[in-house]
Amino acid sequence: MSEVHRFLFEGLPVRGQFVRLGDGWQEVLRRREASGATLPPPVNELMGEMAAAGVLMQSNIKFNGALVLQVHGDGPVKLAVAEVQPDFAFRVTAKVTGPVPPGARLEALLNVHGKGRCAITLDPRDRLPGQQPYQGVVPLHGDRREPLQNLSEVLEHYMLQSEQLDTRLVLAADERVAAGLLIQRLPVEGEANLEGQRRSREDDIGMSEAFNRIAHLAGSVTRTELLELDVDTLMRRLFWQEPLVRFEPVVGDASEGHGPRFACTCSRQRVAQMLLGLGRDEIDGIVAEQGQVEIHCDFCAARYRFDPVDVGELFTPPADQPPGSVALN
Repeated sequence: MSEVHRFLFEGLPVRGQFVRLGDGWQEVLRRREASGATLPPPVNELMGEMAAAGVLMQSNIKFNGALVLQVHGDGPVKLAVAEVQPDFAFRVTAKVTGPVPPGARLEALLNVHGKGRCAITLDPRDRLPGQQPYQGVVPLHGDRREPLQNLSEVLEHYMLQSEQLDTRLVLAADERVAAGLLIQRLPVEGEANLEGQRRSREDDIGMSEAFNRIAHLAGSVTRTELLELDVDTLMRRLFWQEPLVRFEPVVGDASEGHGPRFACTCSRQRVAQMLLGLGRDEIDGIVAEQGQVEIHCDFCAARYRFDPVDVGELFTPPADQPPGSVALN
């Protein structure tokens, strides 16, 4: 089962979210194995953490569009991407071009020479004329240029820089589950939100102390607890002394098409549009050399094949196609 839980700490400007991706994450790994594209365990763990983090962030901002989390760099993992839709449908992939050391962490995977970057893109579902996606980029190192070893540290740094909000994030993944816990301090209403006044004002009324206490509790969770405990047990174990208000969870259901679940947005029509963009000469050259054009989706392992007849129809306007031909859609 895959699920998202939201909660507040009553009387305190602190909120939290917990995500566990079970069947959805297992579907990602199953498809990679079936297509012969299995990846080393450290890369799988990174992808699982990215999927969990993407669902947490999408749930946090409730954005009407795709949230795309990318990390790229100069290590054996050149690129890893997680995309989460407003209904929490997610997909994730990674491109590996070199040997991955056992137990490799973020620096060894993507930031060997300090060139690694993390980008978060918000792509609106219904763009206005001239509207472009928003993107924020941060390096994979801290303020003192120390390499960060965990994706959670990079995203905490991003949240502090972009949103000016203190965040505690814990992520973990294995071959069964990808999970994450997010604790975030909410801005205080009114005058205390003004630039230059918020920090001192919150310190005066004890809000930073409350966040720091709760963030410390969240940071005490172990990897095993995050991956194996049900949410009720986890909340009791971490926050049993805190006034917790929990909301109705969002549970994934792939058959009904809602909640956190694996889903890919690729389609034959989208691939056809991509081939049209490459042009007739280039596609004809591929067909002459290989007999067909075959496109492989890195996210879901789907294969789209276009034989010479398909290519001919693709580049023939519908009005000029003979009767009985089937247009690609």
